[in-house]
Amino acid sequence: MGLTAPCRELDQQGREQLADALGESPETVISVHGLRRGLARAWVVGDVASPAAAIVQSGALPGEPVGFGEDARAVWGLLQQVPGWFCVDVSLSLAAPLGELIQAERGERVRYYGDVYFTLSQPAQVYRHPAVRLLTLEDTGLLGAAPEELRGAGFGSTRALLAEGVVACAVIGGQVVAIAHTSAISARYADIGVVTAPEWRGRGLATAAAALVAERVQLRGLTPVWSAGEDNWASLRVAEKVGYAEVSRRAYVIVERS
Repeated sequence: MGLTAPCRELDQQGREQLADALGESPETVISVHGLRRGLARAWVVGDVASPAAAIVQSGALPGEPVGFGEDARAVWGLLQQVPGWFCVDVSLSLAAPLGELIQAERGERVRYYGDVYFTLSQPAQVYRHPAVRLLTLEDTGLLGAAPEELRGAGFGSTRALLAEGVVACAVIGGQVVAIAHTSAISARYADIGVVTAPEWRGRGLATAAAALVAERVQLRGLTPVWSAGEDNWASLRVAEKVGYAEVSRRAYVIVERS
């Protein structure tokens, strides 16, 4: 179809329709969550109910939009409307054709980086640490005072994250030093993100927090989702310890701009 079909940015009604079209999967939970909550922008080629291509750009990570569809030229056409991106996450089959188009038309080199998806279909392995606990709305001030990378994201505000999501933190000396939290929730899945301050890594804090969040997610009747870069060994190890199993892979097409 390429770019012969209409190509446009969606309003909120259109974004919700696109969320319906993308459906439920470990690979779509973050995009669907952002679309439904008004926390992402989106562009499509063709009918929004069955687009030839779509781009979803999270407000939290605008430089890393997600592409859907198998028409490389259509996805490339959409990317040219998206501001501020430096890489795009796409299906494995689309990565090479899209990368070749970018190199041919922009004269910029690209590289590829694997994005691995996991789900937890068995009960989460139990790991406990005395410094790790679940947070509640009463901890809004504590979490809000943490460094930005340790506050969590995906819900628009700290209060919304605590009210609607699941958050577990390692709190040492009255400060948050590690966090695991639901970064996105859909009807069937909950994506879990983890960050530990560099000086506190290697102490089991991330594993304890991730296990605690996964337990609570499962109690809600949702399937926990984990994703990590193909060589992010620390993240991959935490996923393995908690009991996640790989279910799919995508790829980042990264433009190497000088």
